[in-house]
Amino acid sequence: MPNYRRSWMPGGTYFFTVALWQRHGNDLLVRHVDVLREVVRAVKVTHPFTIHGWVVLPDHLHCVWELPADNADFALRWRLIKMMFSKRIGKGENLSLSRAQRKERGIWQRRYWEHQIRDAADLQAHVDYIHYNPVKHGYVERVMDWPYSSFHHYVRQGWLPADWAGESVVMAEGITT
Repeated sequence: MPNYRRSWMPGGTYFFTVALWQRHGNDLLVRHVDVLREVVRAVKVTHPFTIHGWVVLPDHLHCVWELPADNADFALRWRLIKMMFSKRIGKGENLSLSRAQRKERGIWQRRYWEHQIRDAADLQAHVDYIHYNPVKHGYVERVMDWPYSSFHHYVRQGWLPADWAGESVVMAEGITT
């Protein structure tokens, strides 16, 4: 198996993009968003991390996590989240020959994208990207209209106004998924 270069920083803060294996026309994540929430809560109990931002879209999700000062193992957390989620939902997805041979479910892409947050400006840019993502993908016209987002927590805390981003927002350069 390839040895992917990852940044392993105890106490690091990371932006993640995690996608379903079959993305086109797949709304599995929003259909089972309550299961995903329960699984994330369960993993946080045994392997803590702080969530700075999260959005769940039909076929992928984005989030920013901060790991404990003595731990850098985000891969274990993702492995557990994906595994527990997969076990909690019914089977029925199409499987490739390779996945069937490995006895894998056909739910998640095997890998995910991660970026280590460099500073406060980078964190802000990525949280803004997360919150604006449902608008970017055309699911809603206003950020506040997407229910599966940490944006609503930010509004309740008074950190952002409910009409944040208004009609449009200019996203920080260099953030792509």
